[in-house]
Amino acid sequence: MTVITFDTHKFVRKLKEAGFEEKQAEAVADAFRDTQAETETVTRHDLKELELSLKADMQMLRGDMQAMEYRMTIKLGGMMAASVAIVAALVRLL
Repeated sequence: MTVITFDTHKFVRKLKEAGFEEKQAEAVADAFRDTQAETETVTRHDLKELELSLKADMQMLRGDMQAMEYRMTIKLGGMMAASVAIVAALVRLL
């Protein structure tokens, strides 16, 4: 988690310059600081790690899909051969 520094004194001063009273400015600054402390900030590095992880997962899925395609082709070929054999056997019997 990334820590972001927050200058509450500067924030309070700017709020007071904008017309807030001292208590209002301090309350807003405290609320803002508390909210910021509870929020988990995502950095570019975090996003890059996630991107690399997702790319690796996608490559693994592609490999799994290719293996499944190969197995399905084998099964389909087997079913077609069995169908031809059954039809040939029926033709001989009739």
